[in-house]
Amino acid sequence: MSRKLGKPVSQRQLRVGEMIKQSLGIIFIRDEAKIPNLSTKEITVTEVRMSPDLKTAKVFVMPLGGKNAKEIITKLKEFSFVIRKTLSSKIIMKFLPKLFFVKDESFEYAEKIENLIKITNK
Repeated sequence: MSRKLGKPVSQRQLRVGEMIKQSLGIIFIRDEAKIPNLSTKEITVTEVRMSPDLKTAKVFVMPLGGKNAKEIITKLKEFSFVIRKTLSSKIIMKFLPKLFFVKDESFEYAEKIENLIKITNK
């Protein structure tokens, strides 16, 4: 698994990304990050990509059923400091990465490809 350009992703980046993904998943399921007017129980963390220096994490999320994705991502971005603070009690790292939340488009992309395959097979 390598990026489009540049160096391939290191084992360390993958390991740290997976650790953060699992921790965020637990935080969201338990609704531990107190974000006003948002229940994080319905948010799925699909992937976390770490920068090579491990100081930033791109967190791919998908709300249940894909509803209100834009509003939820905006809210997560706005309160990323709260989520980061909650995360700091779960994992121990020299530098806790900054979290950047983005909508995971892979499900929509996969569905689009699937529909194209169905059309061509008819």
